[in-house]
Amino acid sequence: MLRYKKICLFGAVVAVFTLGIWGGVRYVLPTQPQITKRVVAQSLHCALPSQSAASPHPGMVWVPGGRFEFGDNVYPEELPVRSVALAGFWMDRTEVTNDDFAQFVSATSYVTVAERAVDLNLYPNLPPDMQLPGAVVFTSPNAVSEQSRLTQWWRYTPGAQWRHPYGPNSDILERGAYPVVAVVFEDANAYALWRGRALPTEAQWEWAARAGQVRTGQDHAQPQAANTWQGLFPVINTQEDGFVQLAPVGCYPANGLGLWDMIGNAWELTADAYTPDHSQVHEESGIPIASNVHRSAATGQRVIKGGSYLCAPNYCARYRSSARQPQDEDLGTSHVGFRTILNTSGP
Repeated sequence: MLRYKKICLFGAVVAVFTLGIWGGVRYVLPTQPQITKRVVAQSLHCALPSQSAASPHPGMVWVPGGRFEFGDNVYPEELPVRSVALAGFWMDRTEVTNDDFAQFVSATSYVTVAERAVDLNLYPNLPPDMQLPGAVVFTSPNAVSEQSRLTQWWRYTPGAQWRHPYGPNSDILERGAYPVVAVVFEDANAYALWRGRALPTEAQWEWAARAGQVRTGQDHAQPQAANTWQGLFPVINTQEDGFVQLAPVGCYPANGLGLWDMIGNAWELTADAYTPDHSQVHEESGIPIASNVHRSAATGQRVIKGGSYLCAPNYCARYRSSARQPQDEDLGTSHVGFRTILNTSGP
């Protein structure tokens, strides 16, 4: 468990992966109750096109194999760009939803990491609030000063978990079509195994998000049709995309393969242990070299992909297929979810 380490270093980790610089300027946001009213008024479900009854794997789409340029040059961790060849695979056409995850929990009585008691024998000096089960929650502040103080909008919240993604006073009632969040690698992997599936590797995820685009660097601009942050993060979200927080799956156009929300909405966990760049991956498969996987896994971080509704041009410009970021394995957050794959023959 890295809970204590994660909370202590959370600001520093996120600060490394941001672009925003405010200096001494102070920004003011509409009050949280105003934001809440707007969220409640938004759609709770977006209709997805029906699939053929003959589909061998309902809810999934086939991602044909191919060779592509894996990586990018926007941030150092995306380098070097590698030529990677992948076999085809099936992938969930949406992020795993609250309804999906609820079926898993009902069938297995699974308890997520965010719901489990903290082992105080391992971490006897935790602050009182961190001694309680919970997750990290984003809360848009009314004002910001000193950009380096990430705790102004990121807070460890006792009682936050997948059923209560923004804290104990929140719930997922009527939000079954929203991505499940506040889950960690162990939770996502358990769900995938229950379904007879797996989490995608970083290279598989990136190739699927490209939808056949072989060359890197073709999606650097902030997408117009995805759930990202419009305005000055974290104080002003003009919600031009229709949502302040998470959106139900499938509210924006799918990519060329029929995959929804590969960019924005919720970050997505992958199977790969995080490495600081692509120099430690096999050139043909894009999979981290084994010895380095073990070293990285010791830090307890996995690669997440796709950005989230919090990505803005002035902060976390990771609304790109090649963007990547580390996520600690033992701490759920209110903007990280996942989808699964099936490594089997095509249609």
